Amino acid sequence: MARALWKGTISFGLVTIPVELHTAVRAARPKFRLLHAKDLSPIEYRKVCSRDGKAVSWDDLVKGYEYKPGQFVTLTKDDLETAALEKSRAVHVLDFVKAAEVDPRYFDVPYYVMPGKNADAAYVVLRDALRQSGMLGISRVMLRDVQHLAALGVTGELLVLTLMRFADELVDASQFHVPQSKSARPRDVQLATSLIDSLTAPWAPERYEDTYVKNLMQVINSKLKGSKPRLKFQDKKAPDNVVDLMERLKASLAKQSPRRAARGATTTRSTRKASHRSKKRRVA
Repeated sequence: MARALWKGTISFGLVTIPVELHTAVRAARPKFRLLHAKDLSPIEYRKVCSRDGKAVSWDDLVKGYEYKPGQFVTLTKDDLETAALEKSRAVHVLDFVKAAEVDPRYFDVPYYVMPGKNADAAYVVLRDALRQSGMLGISRVMLRDVQHLAALGVTGELLVLTLMRFADELVDASQFHVPQSKSARPRDVQLATSLIDSLTAPWAPERYEDTYVKNLMQVINSKLKGSKPRLKFQDKKAPDNVVDLMERLKASLAKQSPRRAARGATTTRSTRKASHRSKKRRVA
């Protein structure tokens, strides 16, 4: 198992559980570097003073807050640590809230939470309690000298701590207005609901492939070989506008019906075969 990024505790009420945080996501898309088109040399990024045009070393850099155009106040590491009043390495659970009530826009970066030394039993108790209650532990945690809001939840057999955005980081949705010229017709809604039902499937993330990366790597490999890539394009261009919503919904439903019937027939055949095998075992 990879080395822990952070070690501390989960604290709620009078309970303290030693834990470790591990990365839960990774970058899967290829990374690119900018090159000089003339000779394909990598481009360097240097920190240059805007006044004298000279490169500046890391030792000569300080952080500054621009309180007026062109006017700055500098901050040291001690200043930043002073602002972080919470110094403990703990995930402090402030409240437990229903997971279904949390707007998905608040969630940011997830981390797997593993039990620390001799904490397996307490870890399992908290995990199962959160799962059965459908709750999230809204918490405060210090990571890399920065305070974060976080949600403590469960996925599978693991606790997961997901860093969250604060309320003032979300753009107010009320400034965006959807035209309300008239109410949706019940018949339109019913057709749309039927189409949604025909396309409904269990959540299986492994079914969704990043075809862009796959195609991109084919392009890269083809260029290395000096050949042209052979890519299959499955997506059709969507119409610029939908003139008649009812007709589009009907056409979509008609297209989905044979597929749904085929799925149903496959399920029925599988059920019949299973039933036949069961009868043969009973006879034997």
